[in-house]
Amino acid sequence: MTEAERRARQALLRRVLEGHKIWLEHPTEGARADFTRMTLSEAKLENANLRRALLHSAVLFDCNLNGADLSEAVLESADFRKATLFQADLTGVNLSHTDFRFANLDGANLSETTMQNADFTECRLRGARMLDARIHHCDFTNASLQRAAFNHANMLEANFTDANLEEAILYNAQISIARFRDSKVVRANFGNAKLQSCDFRDAHLNESKFIKADLGQSCFGRATMSGCDFREAKLSGADFTAAVMVGAQFGDALMFTADLRGANLQGARGLTSQQLSQSRTDNKTILPSGTPGPYLKGSGAERALLR
Repeated sequence: MTEAERRARQALLRRVLEGHKIWLEHPTEGARADFTRMTLSEAKLENANLRRALLHSAVLFDCNLNGADLSEAVLESADFRKATLFQADLTGVNLSHTDFRFANLDGANLSETTMQNADFTECRLRGARMLDARIHHCDFTNASLQRAAFNHANMLEANFTDANLEEAILYNAQISIARFRDSKVVRANFGNAKLQSCDFRDAHLNESKFIKADLGQSCFGRATMSGCDFREAKLSGADFTAAVMVGAQFGDALMFTADLRGANLQGARGLTSQQLSQSRTDNKTILPSGTPGPYLKGSGAERALLR
């Protein structure tokens, strides 16, 4: 696109946005912005008011949408690859089949969105808010999600492989059949969350909180979980084989059939003889006392050594 063509397009966009602003205030006047199936690659739409605009199947490759208001817009199947949407507002939007690969959504608000088969591969979502979002079959592979908030989100078969969720908040989230393999989830908060049949193998979860969470049937094989807080959590049926759980807290956790074979529990606190007797341990398990398993009732190995 030539410089003259770029200037002409920007002038057209300004006119459309002016008409859209009038339409938002007086629906019988102006005209709703309709960019359906249009190509707007590299357009400058910083701080634009696109609330309720029509962008179905639009191509916004490498666009500047920093601070833009896209709340209630129609964005299904739109192409936002490499676009910048820093602190943009996408509240309540349907993002099904939308492509955000390599986009920057740091600080964006995606609360109450519906995401079905959306692609966030290599996307930046640091500090983004996805409160009450419905996230089904979405791909967050290698995405940057530090301090992102997923409170009360509903996730099904989401893929967070190799993603960075350091200090993310997933309080009271409902997460089923999600993949977190090799992801970095240190100091995250899963309080009251339900993690059903999720895959956290080889993930880094040090100092994360799982207070009152339900980890039923989820797999944490070979995960690093030192200092994690499992107080009052439901760990029944969860797989922690070969996981590193040094110094973790287990007060009042339910652990019937929890698989701790090969796990390192040295210095773990709050474990009782009953909890360990109901769990599966073997000769490769390192018990809270620092001695190898399997756990024998009455051995006292459930008590961490005081230093």
